[in-house]
Amino acid sequence: MRPTHRPLGRRDLLKIAGGAVTAGALMGSSGCGLLGGAEQQSSGNAQVEKSRLRVGALPTAELAPLYLAVEAGHFQREGLQVEIVSAPDGGAALNSAIGGDLDITFSSYVPIFAAQAKGVANLKIVADCMSAVPNSCLIMSGPNSNVRTPQDLAGKRIAISGAGTISELLVKASMKANNVPSDKVQMVPLGFMNMPNALKTGQVDAAMVVEPFLTLAARDADAVPVLDTTTGPLEDLPLGGYVSNSQFAEQNPKTVAAFQRAMTASVAEAQDRAKIEPLLPKFAKIDKETASIITLLKLNARADATRLQRVPRLMLEFGYINKDVDVASMIIQPPQS
Repeated sequence: MRPTHRPLGRRDLLKIAGGAVTAGALMGSSGCGLLGGAEQQSSGNAQVEKSRLRVGALPTAELAPLYLAVEAGHFQREGLQVEIVSAPDGGAALNSAIGGDLDITFSSYVPIFAAQAKGVANLKIVADCMSAVPNSCLIMSGPNSNVRTPQDLAGKRIAISGAGTISELLVKASMKANNVPSDKVQMVPLGFMNMPNALKTGQVDAAMVVEPFLTLAARDADAVPVLDTTTGPLEDLPLGGYVSNSQFAEQNPKTVAAFQRAMTASVAEAQDRAKIEPLLPKFAKIDKETASIITLLKLNARADATRLQRVPRLMLEFGYINKDVDVASMIIQPPQS
């Protein structure tokens, strides 16, 4: 029996530097689907201060509830029209939200908390997105690599999505949990999509791989799992969420509340895998067969301060930030149902 939750694991780059956001597909919340929508207006209405929202996103499976909220009309019922703007990575999307070009954006929690701790921005967490589940974020090795156990990782070349990312943090934390020294490991920045081939050809000894590339690496590159980075002390670790800058949140409380209600409804619907699996080939750019077998992450909507506090504390432990972050003060509590 297939698990009901298996949302995707994903891309998080700690780049709090510039980077143009690529204009993405316009998603009209009129229920017209993923390929278009009605002409949007920027003014408010009887329900919200601002009806037209630009929301930053990545073409990854864990964001399925966002796309479902457009397709199923959850945003429309809350008086919102949402334009989903595809960004090259979470850091670029976050940068655009800090600057005001995006109203709300998805990003992994590592760049979010790094920006907050370093005073780059004053961010508000609007909604949670996903957390780790076993078999969703694995360190894998290629068929010709001599890495087969966690202990074999010492001193090896390990591909990660980028320096200062959740990918790197998970590698370091999981190696420490398994008493494997990481000081001499060579972290090799490499895009997730390039990891299966890098494992197959021996460019790296191992790679920190997430879905759908985890499934592709096993299927097309004969890669094998070495260490599950999301078990033990790292199980259910929050990975990413939706944020806005504090100015937008303060000026548009009804809009933020409407977004939260729509996402809560969509995440509840997305717990049925059959609701989101047909959408994955459209925005995550994977074939139907892969969409049917990938391990999905745990989809969430409501941000919980106790759970989320685990991330900056882990970042502090491994030197990503030099002071803890008060996560509770960043969370915008959703309206009482």
